[in-house]
Amino acid sequence: MNPFINLGIRHDIVNAISELGFENPTPIQEQSIPVLLTGSNDFVGLAQTGTGKTAAFGLPLLELLDFEQNHPQALILCPTRELCLQITNDIKNYSKKMDNVHVVAVYGGASIMDQLRQIKRGVQIVVATPGRMLDIINRKAIDFSKVKYVVLDEADEMLNMGFQEDIDNILSTTPDEKKTWLFSATMPAEVRRIAKKYMDNPFELTMGEKNTGNVNIEHEYYIVRARDKYAAFKRIVDFNPDIFGIVFCRTKIETQDIAEALIKDGYNADSLHGDLSQQQRDKVMKRYRERNLQLLIATDVAARGIDVNDVTHVINYSLPDEVENYTHRSGRTARAGKTGVSIAIVNAKELGKIRQIERVIGKKFVKAEIPTGFDVCEKQLFSIVHKVHNVQVNEEQIEQYLPRILEEFKDFSKEDFIKRFASIEFNRFLDYYKNAPDLNANVEEGRSRDRFDDRGERGERGAPSGPSAYTRLFINLGSVDEFNRGDLLGYICNQSKISGRTVGKIDVKGVYSFFEVPNEDVEKVSAGFAGAEFKGRPVRIEVSGEGTSDRREGGGSRGGDRREGGGGYRGGERREGGGGYRGGDRNSSGGDRRSGGFRDFSGKPREERPERRRRF
Repeated sequence: MNPFINLGIRHDIVNAISELGFENPTPIQEQSIPVLLTGSNDFVGLAQTGTGKTAAFGLPLLELLDFEQNHPQALILCPTRELCLQITNDIKNYSKKMDNVHVVAVYGGASIMDQLRQIKRGVQIVVATPGRMLDIINRKAIDFSKVKYVVLDEADEMLNMGFQEDIDNILSTTPDEKKTWLFSATMPAEVRRIAKKYMDNPFELTMGEKNTGNVNIEHEYYIVRARDKYAAFKRIVDFNPDIFGIVFCRTKIETQDIAEALIKDGYNADSLHGDLSQQQRDKVMKRYRERNLQLLIATDVAARGIDVNDVTHVINYSLPDEVENYTHRSGRTARAGKTGVSIAIVNAKELGKIRQIERVIGKKFVKAEIPTGFDVCEKQLFSIVHKVHNVQVNEEQIEQYLPRILEEFKDFSKEDFIKRFASIEFNRFLDYYKNAPDLNANVEEGRSRDRFDDRGERGERGAPSGPSAYTRLFINLGSVDEFNRGDLLGYICNQSKISGRTVGKIDVKGVYSFFEVPNEDVEKVSAGFAGAEFKGRPVRIEVSGEGTSDRREGGGSRGGDRREGGGGYRGGERREGGGGYRGGDRNSSGGDRRSGGFRDFSGKPREERPERRRRF
């Protein structure tokens, strides 16, 4: 018998969650569900992410609501659209064996008209982000006068994101006699105040000590020079061949830039940040949940609500501004009782922040060493050996090819065959990490013995020895075609058969984009796109900007002299008034400010050749 029965959950719900793999309640579920099922208390639950809070409040709601009535009876507020969709899908799954259960997700970035239609058809549970919920309330399109339960999930993050006023306005439309359930991973003073404001003598449940981290997470930190940060990050990833991780950055720009640099360097990665459309975010998350992505590069806000199983590592490429956010980041791994690793890549000046985080989470960080090139090669070699040892052989399908395979290898001894097979991947890492430098910063605790600077140095892979001449190309595809920079990079490389590492700056606009390739690859790109079509329309490639440009590869994986600091993975010369963060002087049309617009192969400004732009 499923133990959830003993908590007071009825059979049809228990049968549904049993099919979802719920075998034993987590501690937060075991202690909160019996209290919430009484329906008589306000409630404050403090527990880390990944401990099963959605079921802790979702299952009692399904027991307490009257689903013969088609009006809103429960409102669940949460900080992000990802979490909103996650909660909605979970409750729908819990109730799949029940009749007439209607749950609607209300969040920004999707059609408000579709959401209004769902509400009008009848709904008992509304899961919403505060901004869109307030918009619908202001349209007088929903009636919360009969709401019995309000759930504030991830309350600390909603307050951090500035939703205090929106929450006040939303809850003012609900009855005074409702019950309010508040769940949070941390309990800062702001959350304590909201509990006092909206609750009457709430039942409080704290799993572990307040604000502490998940005991199943190991915390490590690596000290590196700022200029070596991206190279060190890649080496950590390479040292963990089976990594399935989330990488946290501080800004949207950093998130996008690192993802693009990783894609160019051959890693299976993509970014998730607030500038993506809902369709783009859904596309990225679908790929990640299906494990078609190995690394998800995200900002704090975008990653809230990501509930993906078996995340092995959380990597803090940049430490969060707020110490409490580290708890939320690290909580993306070691979910549902599993173990995980949270890594911080820091410079010597940030050691004080590591100590702050240790005090908050109640656990010590382990100081780790960046692996050497030899260590990485050895780890990758035995990862290959392990995969070969454990691979499942489809005897029926492989049988027909065995004679030809054996004929091919008839002159090989067993030892020769093993060496050659293992070398297929091993040689790649051996070549890459040959003469790899030590990236560990030589520092004392809290004090650097070396000068930490922000000058960008290119990462380890393919470091150039001098300037390269690039041509800037125009392509008639852009964000309206659902391309971000990573997508466009992959499309260009696939179509023209050039390496992603050689592609320079990519600038995605609405209906068109620009990208740079080495001069020697221009004709290859031209040939690759000859006759190409995208969704039934011809793809056009033209030359724009300067015909050639000297790109001194000095910064991270992209190159360029970053004169305003910043180094590491990017580069791109930053001049006042022109280049933004990517480098190069741009006007609104994407041309070169110094030249006044597009140039063709001749290098002459557009003013001298007003009717001509070279077309392939």
